[in-house]
Amino acid sequence: MPAIYSVSQLSSHTRQTLERDSALQDLWVSGEVANLARPGSGHSYFSIRDGKATMRCVMFRNSRGMHFLDNGAAIILHGRVSIYEQRGDLQIIADIAQPEGVGELQLKLEQLKLELEQQGLFDETRKRELPRFPKKIAVVTSPTGSVWHDIQNVIRRRYPLVELAIAPAPVQGEDAAPVIAESLQTAGSEQGVDVVIVARGGGSLEDLWAFNEEAVARAIFACPVPVISAVGHETDYTVADLVADLRAPTPSAAAELVVPDKTELMALAVEAAQSMDASITRRLSASIDTTKQLDGRLHAALPDLDALRMQIDDRLKRARRTLAYLLTLNAERVQGFRLRLDSLSPRDTLRRGYAIVQRKDDGSVISASSEVTTGDDIDITLTDGELKAKVTSIRQALQEQI
Repeated sequence: MPAIYSVSQLSSHTRQTLERDSALQDLWVSGEVANLARPGSGHSYFSIRDGKATMRCVMFRNSRGMHFLDNGAAIILHGRVSIYEQRGDLQIIADIAQPEGVGELQLKLEQLKLELEQQGLFDETRKRELPRFPKKIAVVTSPTGSVWHDIQNVIRRRYPLVELAIAPAPVQGEDAAPVIAESLQTAGSEQGVDVVIVARGGGSLEDLWAFNEEAVARAIFACPVPVISAVGHETDYTVADLVADLRAPTPSAAAELVVPDKTELMALAVEAAQSMDASITRRLSASIDTTKQLDGRLHAALPDLDALRMQIDDRLKRARRTLAYLLTLNAERVQGFRLRLDSLSPRDTLRRGYAIVQRKDDGSVISASSEVTTGDDIDITLTDGELKAKVTSIRQALQEQI
């Protein structure tokens, strides 16, 4: 029994078969545009036909040459054949559209652009900033043409501090492209070079073709320093322009873009000096005002020294008076204590006829007759001396006898 396929399997198999055919994945087709539709998505849906056949086509937004699409227009499309599985429609997915009658050279150029774009050589995210103040610039151009002299004149006028070096190369002819590529490599690797300009004057597509060659594009892409492309005039775009880090419409414009203008720099320097001077003046003025405010606050916070001196003098006078009074009072008190002590002094008592009797052996005072016995040695202290005595008899006090 033969194999039975679902519709989706058959459609998928057909699409895969078409995609494996290299001839159908990179082809050019000529015909007339019909049934053109441009929905809000920005894509274009149309048919391309000749007198015998019609095929559906789609161009997604941002594809090159979409502006050439118009009902009835004779065009040449580049793209690949595929199948839209949901409807089973055979279609061309186009990425380039050109008016019919464009030469083979133009078609070759568009095909190279497409290839390099797919490889990321035109990617804006990889493009480098130019140095603001380059020290050395290399120029890839013909040493005998006016381009080299124009670049020299512009840079000498705008920024004479920079060093210019030429990497000579023919800018036209069949053998020009490999020499330009080699000069780009030499210029980019030269010691101290900050940026490279690749330049030539305007011309026809054939005249500028060396700058549309793949070798030149890849040399620009591989250059270790930023590259400015200044090829042709304002309306001419080459592959070199698309790969370079910056595109200038003319060689003179490239020279203006790569260096600052000394006149503008001098004006900026003067402006910066004036701004700095004004800033310093403002800061000094603010500092002076702040110092004055602090000085005023300091003086306001200082004590009245004259008043304090007079207060100290007054307090010293009061202290001296108080001290004199206390000294007098204490002297009188001391005198009173002295008189009282004198009245209680044993010597004063002795002067009134009394005596102090002490034991000779231990010096203890004898205040009663019972404290001694007959034969004890005693010392008797009088107002004018001492007597050594011995107890020969003891007689009790009269009140005891009574």
